[in-house]
Amino acid sequence: MPDQAVPLSVCAEIVLSEDKLHAFLQFKQCDDRLTFSIDQLGEVLQSFHVSHGVDRSKLAEIADNPKAFFSAKTLIATGSPPIPGQDGYINLLLDLDTDTKKPAEMEDGKVDFKQITSIHNVKKGQLIAQRFFGTEGAPGIAVTGETIAARAGKEAHFKIGKNVVTDADKTNLYAAIDGMVTKTDRDKINVFPVFEVNGDVDYNIGNIDFVGTVVIRGSVLTGFRIKAAGDIRVTGSVEGADLEADGSIEITAGILGHNKGVIRAGKRVKSSFIQDATIIAEEVTVSQSIMHSTVRASKEVICKGSKGLIVGGVIQAGELVSARTVGNSMSTATVIEVGVLPELRNELAQLRTQLRSVNENIDKTDKALGMLDQLAAVGQLGPDKVGMRIKLNHTKRQLTEEQTSIKERVFELEKSLEDSDRAKVEVNSIYSGAKIVIGRYTKFIKDPISHVKFELANGDIAMIPL
Repeated sequence: MPDQAVPLSVCAEIVLSEDKLHAFLQFKQCDDRLTFSIDQLGEVLQSFHVSHGVDRSKLAEIADNPKAFFSAKTLIATGSPPIPGQDGYINLLLDLDTDTKKPAEMEDGKVDFKQITSIHNVKKGQLIAQRFFGTEGAPGIAVTGETIAARAGKEAHFKIGKNVVTDADKTNLYAAIDGMVTKTDRDKINVFPVFEVNGDVDYNIGNIDFVGTVVIRGSVLTGFRIKAAGDIRVTGSVEGADLEADGSIEITAGILGHNKGVIRAGKRVKSSFIQDATIIAEEVTVSQSIMHSTVRASKEVICKGSKGLIVGGVIQAGELVSARTVGNSMSTATVIEVGVLPELRNELAQLRTQLRSVNENIDKTDKALGMLDQLAAVGQLGPDKVGMRIKLNHTKRQLTEEQTSIKERVFELEKSLEDSDRAKVEVNSIYSGAKIVIGRYTKFIKDPISHVKFELANGDIAMIPL
């Protein structure tokens, strides 16, 4: 028996980590004379059910010189962590996020935009996408020998749009018609037939309302409308016309809106320039300039080509506005807003007005009910007053429900105003006359600034060098 004042089982303790993947040895109330063998240390481990991943060499070190470990928490066993399963995924056999055809550059340096239109054509029955299942993952083993379950990979599912079908196992997605593959809102995959106009949209063509993708090999003149369930591609310019697409809109020669008409896309609007126009989309990409226009993007506005100029008007984006130059030396008023969708700002203002009105009506109802309650208390509540009291109680219930609903939505919107941490504005140059709004904060630019990023920091708009 070792020469010791206190038995090993009393002064040695095993501590397990929360996930049971690590076991530590700790000594308490130890006598300096304490000695023990590696086998006795093994018995302590067994009493705490530690059996897997034991570091025998570390046990030998401890048994050889216990005193060196008295004040330490020593790792003596390590479990095998579970390996999580891989998530399932959808493999789209066509790359819809990049152009398959680029404009061809000619010898004189000019660009031939006749080849700009990118159409992903498929035949009926053609395989469009494949679904790969998630894997189960490999279980782990705790230091106590117990099995630790692994997280299974999440399953992916096809987002099915129009004119596509899956097989019985839902592992393959096929085209149901000849047409063009397009993604629309929430990344649904569709096959749309294409409507093509070899020239301008004018009085010879008239307005277009089409279930698929529209390609215009000319310009869209003032006063005309194009509505498409897929994409709209215009190789010429768009004047004061209304364009609406569930997918994306691409305009090669630019938008000259004359403050008439609206360009609205479910995904992206791409144009060389935008002037005196209103644009509403998820993303807006411009290579030259945005002049005196209203642009609303739920994600981002990028104006970074050779010019990359934004002057005048109001640019609003949920996440990012990036431009080479904002404003000009004449201090033209230019507003850049990021962090909250414009429609949400407007909704918040309307809800606050509504809430004031509902609160006033609840007060009036409470006062009327109070008077009727007093009459009831002294037995002077006639049949007509009883009917009125029932009606007022019903009105109060409705008003209270409306009040709760408005308050919940106001709270949601106010939270989104606060949640603007990732929103930012990036510019190479910005001039006085520009105004930056992020969430609920505003910054007026008084002097020209170069190569700067604006984002929220410590409850204010910070300027960070790019």
